[in-house]
Amino acid sequence: MNREDFEILNQNLIYFDNGATTLKPRILGETISEYYNEYSANAHRGDYDISLKVDAMYENTRDLVRDFLNAKDRKEIIFTSGATASLNQIVFGFFRFYLKEDDEVLLTKSEHASNLLPWFEIGANVSYIPLDEHYKVTLQAVKDAITPHTKVISIAHISNVIGDERDIASIIAYAHQKNILVVIDGAQSVPHQKIDVQALDIDFLAFSAHKMCGPTGVGVLYAKKDLLAQMKPMNYGGGMNVSFKTDGTRIYQEPPTLFEAGTPNIAGVIGFGKIIEYLTSIGMDTIQKHERMLKQYCLEQMKTIPNIIVYNEESESGILTFNMKDIFSQDLAIYLNKYNICVRAGSHCAKILNDELKIKNTCRISFYFYNTKEEIDQLIKALKNPNIQREILI
Repeated sequence: MNREDFEILNQNLIYFDNGATTLKPRILGETISEYYNEYSANAHRGDYDISLKVDAMYENTRDLVRDFLNAKDRKEIIFTSGATASLNQIVFGFFRFYLKEDDEVLLTKSEHASNLLPWFEIGANVSYIPLDEHYKVTLQAVKDAITPHTKVISIAHISNVIGDERDIASIIAYAHQKNILVVIDGAQSVPHQKIDVQALDIDFLAFSAHKMCGPTGVGVLYAKKDLLAQMKPMNYGGGMNVSFKTDGTRIYQEPPTLFEAGTPNIAGVIGFGKIIEYLTSIGMDTIQKHERMLKQYCLEQMKTIPNIIVYNEESESGILTFNMKDIFSQDLAIYLNKYNICVRAGSHCAKILNDELKIKNTCRISFYFYNTKEEIDQLIKALKNPNIQREILI
C-alpha cells in the first residue's frame, strides 16, 4: 500500500521496526526542503511576507492535528519534541504540583520508560495494575487496583512490546466516576487508528510524529483546556511571554504559546502537517485493517516454525513479539539483517516487563501500511533456514 511513496524501499529493504520509527514518504522531504529553500524565516517573530507564511503553515498544522484528533479547541494542541517530552511536560508541569503526599499513581509493568521514569523522578507513589495471563490490561484489573488514594492512571493505549490495545474508553469513564485523571501514551496507537479525544474523554494524550511517517523531533501534547490552564511550562524564554520588567514582574502568554518557548522545529511541524494530510488520505481505518491482516498472516506462518516462541498472540495491534529457542534475540536480529530484514531486539524500553515475561530480551516485529505479505514470506523463509544456527555463529 503506497509503497511507491517511499524511496528507501527501492533499496530492497524489509522494514519491520515501525514501533521504533516509521519510514518517511517523499512528500515529507519535499515539504521540509521547500521550507528551508523558499521561506526559511522564524515563526511568530516577523512582520514580513515569508515570516507570515511560516506562521500560517505552522498554525495550519495545529489545525490539522486538532481535526485529526477531533479536539474541541486548537489551543489544546501543544507541539513538543516528541512523546517523551510531552509526557515529561505532563508529569513535571502538571502532576508535580497536583499530587499530594498520599496520592497514588497507577501504571503497568508493560509501560515504556517515558511513562515510568518521570513519575519516579517526582517521587510519586506508584502502584501497578496487574496484567492477565496474556499480559493484557483489563477493566476489572483497573477497578481492583484503584484505591481511595488513586488520583491518576497513566497508561499506553497500545503497549509497545505486548501490543495489547487497552479499552481506554471504559477505563477513562470509570476513572472519571472516581475523580481520577487519565494520561494516555498514544505513541503506538495514534499512528495506527482513528483517535477521537472528545468521544474517549481523554484528559492528556502524548504522541510522536516520527512514528507516523513524520519527522523526528516533533511531538504533540493534547490536554483539555481547563487542565492546560493549571499546567506550568518547563521552558521559559522567547515567544512564551507578553512582557517582563527589571523587578521580575512578568506576564506570560496563554496556551498553546505558553508551552512553546524558543524557536521550535518549524520545518518539522510544517512537514508533519503534510503527513497528517497524507495519512488522512489513506484512511486510518484502512491502515489499521491492513496491519491487523499482516499480523494474523505472520502469526499463522510462524506457527509452522517449531522453535518460535510468540509472547503476544492474543494482542490486537500490528506488533508481534517473539524469540527463537536457544538463540539470543539480538543475535537473531543481526542474522535477519543479512537478508535486509529489520526487526527490533532487546527490552524495547520496557525494562520492568521482564517481571511478567520472565525474560529480558525479545525480538519485535511491528507493521505499517507499506508492509506486505511477500515481505513476511521472506522473513519466514529466513527463520526456516536449516543453517540458521551456523550462520549466526559465523
